[in-house]
Amino acid sequence: MKFMLIFVAFLACNFSQKSEPGVSAASSAVNPALTPADTIAPPVFDAQSRLVRLSKSDAAWQNELGELEYYVLRKKGTERAFTGDLLKEKGKGIFVCRGCHLPLFGSEAKFESGTGWPSFWKPVGPGLVAEHRDSSHGMVRTEVTCARCDGHLGHVFDDGPRPTGLRYCINSVSLDFVPN
Repeated sequence: MKFMLIFVAFLACNFSQKSEPGVSAASSAVNPALTPADTIAPPVFDAQSRLVRLSKSDAAWQNELGELEYYVLRKKGTERAFTGDLLKEKGKGIFVCRGCHLPLFGSEAKFESGTGWPSFWKPVGPGLVAEHRDSSHGMVRTEVTCARCDGHLGHVFDDGPRPTGLRYCINSVSLDFVPN
């Protein structure tokens, strides 16, 4: 409950401000006609402070997502390196799950890793990104998914910057950017 109150306060502070001067809506991967209220779905918790999950049929996901979005988010695919629309995003704002609009990463935690995918050193709050052991492709990694809709985001590695030392290597197609 405490986290939910802090998170709501964070959203209220960050989205009541005007966008950063010099950052145009065209530089964002979000539809400029949408407002933060349209593109952010704050986390909802049950009585035991667990995130309320979103469940949809495979057919519903296919109808809602584009081909590449579906491949990455629902089938655990990966977009090609250096092709994502959010790789060079430098505006102030929040990155939300493209599948369910759950806030996942803040722009202050984004950094240039040189890997070809947007990288972050921490999520915006605990319990919003789930971690799973991934032993596909002949290696062992830690997959990260949206904790609400189970959408595949990418992987987390322990070669990131301080203070966490983590690098959340995330597919652009798994996220939308909502500017402040």
